[in-house]
Amino acid sequence: MVTDSYQGRIRIRLRPVAASIALGAFLWASMPAQAVPSSRPDTPRPVSVQQQSSRPNIVVILLDDVGFAASERFGGAVRTPALDSLAASGITYNRFHTTSVCSPTRAALLTGRNAHRVGAGTVVEYPHPGYDWSWPKSTATVARVLLDNGYNTAAFGKWHNTPIAEISPVGPFDRWPTGLGFQHFYGFMQGEDSQWEPLLYNDTTAVDPPRPAKGEYHFAADITDRAINWLQTQASLASNRPYFLYYAAGGAHAPHHVAKEWIDKYRGRFDGGWDKYREEVFARQKKMGVIPHDTTLTPRPAELPAWNTLSADQKRLYVHQMEVFAGFLEYTDHEIGRLIEQVRQGPNGNNTLIFYIVGDNGASGEGAIDGSDVGLANIIYGLPSPVDEQLSHVDQLGSKLYDNHYSAGWAWATATPFRWMKRVASFFGGTRNPMVVSWPDGIKTDARPRSQFTDVNDIAPTIYDAAGIRAPDSVDGVAQQPLDGVSFAYSFDNPSAPSQHRVQYFEETGNRAIYQDGWIATVRRSVPWQLSCKPDFSTDSWELYDIEKDFSQAHDVAAQNPEKLKALQALFEREARANHVYPMQDGCIVKTAGSQPIDGKSAPAAPPSHFVYHAGMARLPVAKAPNFLKSHRITADVDIPPAGAEGVLLTNGGRYGGFTLYAKDGRLFYASNFFGKSAAIMEAPLPTGSLEIAYDYDREDPKLFGGGTGRLLVNGKAVALHRFDRIGAPAQFGSMGIGRSHGGPVVDAYDGAFSFTGTIKRITVDVK
Repeated sequence: MVTDSYQGRIRIRLRPVAASIALGAFLWASMPAQAVPSSRPDTPRPVSVQQQSSRPNIVVILLDDVGFAASERFGGAVRTPALDSLAASGITYNRFHTTSVCSPTRAALLTGRNAHRVGAGTVVEYPHPGYDWSWPKSTATVARVLLDNGYNTAAFGKWHNTPIAEISPVGPFDRWPTGLGFQHFYGFMQGEDSQWEPLLYNDTTAVDPPRPAKGEYHFAADITDRAINWLQTQASLASNRPYFLYYAAGGAHAPHHVAKEWIDKYRGRFDGGWDKYREEVFARQKKMGVIPHDTTLTPRPAELPAWNTLSADQKRLYVHQMEVFAGFLEYTDHEIGRLIEQVRQGPNGNNTLIFYIVGDNGASGEGAIDGSDVGLANIIYGLPSPVDEQLSHVDQLGSKLYDNHYSAGWAWATATPFRWMKRVASFFGGTRNPMVVSWPDGIKTDARPRSQFTDVNDIAPTIYDAAGIRAPDSVDGVAQQPLDGVSFAYSFDNPSAPSQHRVQYFEETGNRAIYQDGWIATVRRSVPWQLSCKPDFSTDSWELYDIEKDFSQAHDVAAQNPEKLKALQALFEREARANHVYPMQDGCIVKTAGSQPIDGKSAPAAPPSHFVYHAGMARLPVAKAPNFLKSHRITADVDIPPAGAEGVLLTNGGRYGGFTLYAKDGRLFYASNFFGKSAAIMEAPLPTGSLEIAYDYDREDPKLFGGGTGRLLVNGKAVALHRFDRIGAPAQFGSMGIGRSHGGPVVDAYDGAFSFTGTIKRITVDVK
């Protein structure tokens, strides 16, 4: 929260063109720039039909892991016709900022508050107020506020803001989308998922992807179809009510999954490499007016290789990785184009305010130098994917077989003209994303870019401003924290208006910055693929940039302005303490994923060691499953009919890692999949009748991924034994299933659900 002592005061106003649709709005002056006050009671007054029908519909479209210079609209090489078309009917912003990483950006967008105050300081939960994913009731979402003011609301796509422990068939559900103001949700809950075989939820119920009538299933097409169906329902049954639609695409987050015909569009387009790409894009950006003509192209970081130093094999691999990414991004935009067309054709189509935000952070460098075909395992465990290994199946990148990610060099290139990328909250390569806003009834088309400093926490206040709604003082009897964001509706008809968002801090795993009135002070501690584990922040080196004169943060002027730097450092301290940034977490938080003791003083409660499951249980995220990396015993009490049975008894994980215990062709199998790289299988004959089937595992090597000995037993008799050299954790977006598989199979011996055709009485798991 920004305090009055250094925060300027502004007047929040409604555009004259929107006055007729803003019945009930109030103009007010002399209020803090980053607070939107309200006197609305806990129970909102009934909204008249006239008010409902005159208020604008709201659509927020959010891409994932897309850099500033990826799309053609902002000088890049990837065709994005839907974005281009929307810009032609609206306005663009070239100084819009995110938090540098996924879930914090989403929390800030949906609440209008800084992410740490919502408990979403980073992508994993940690037991401190700024990082515990608490989503306090004092930070109601824009969806809830709009719902209380007569809007219908729905969310489609990626969520990534519910605590892992609560993504369960038994909830609690108050921090799911439907508990936070959305009447309907359809999509996946975690940070990433397969685009071909996602683990979907309809509201709070786990569901399977539909089988398309023709062609292959893809998540982007599915959520677009669902969103269009929802819009059509609104048009048929509630055309007099405005709506709020939040569309959070899976693209272009890894895995970069897209059909071959989209990849083929970019064959040879990136053969010149990332250094040449930067130079070409930079020239286009200046010519297009995307960036000021005096902008400096920042140099390549020393941690990234020059393109001309790479081997032929490296170039071949990296080029194709970028082709896959480009195809994925264009396809995602294509599906968004279908959605926008439906919006404009529907009731009050021209009275619909659309925000198209091109990325929830900068492009992702988490694939490291070589990129990866086991992306999430590489991010969490540092599991490499050698160049020759990726080249052996290079033409299958983009398919469901691989959790593929491109080289960090392309993330840097698509950040042109800025430094760095996702996770680096100190530089605009991590935090600056393009945005297009279109509202035919409320905004006059203007090709001149808006260069006011804006932030993702400004989206909610701008929506309230446009809709003539005041943010509530309280919701359900809970006093609301003031908004940190500032409406940027003042810029809709005035490209040269002074910025009204005057102060903003940034922080992600110790990479941090503080902005004030055209200046930004920064600290970079790590690169995205090598997160720093240095808990001492006192010796960090600060840099200073005058971004009114230096658009790209190219010239550090700390030595020339020591007093300005000192003042900004003090400002960061005040902001950090007011927003629960402290105790600040370093890169170890991502690797430990919340398993560290609080302040090192108290260990977390011992996890349960005995579990009982029954047939028909809904799928569980792997985070809710027992710890199968430890020594354990799985016991399945089953009935096998005389004709035999087949199918999955228990599976944990999926195509990109995990294990499965299943029956097929009169035999019992246990298969362990090491992150999609290799599979080890043991098997034995499976008799019929009433059986106790067991798998017993003794871990013998304590090292990460250390192996052990597994035994299959039937009615207490050992029938198979195998020494596993290594055991990998299942992919974090996999699932545990009883009596069937969910998502991608652990091994290719079966496909689909492969439901068990015998009878499962119960399955128990005992972790030793």
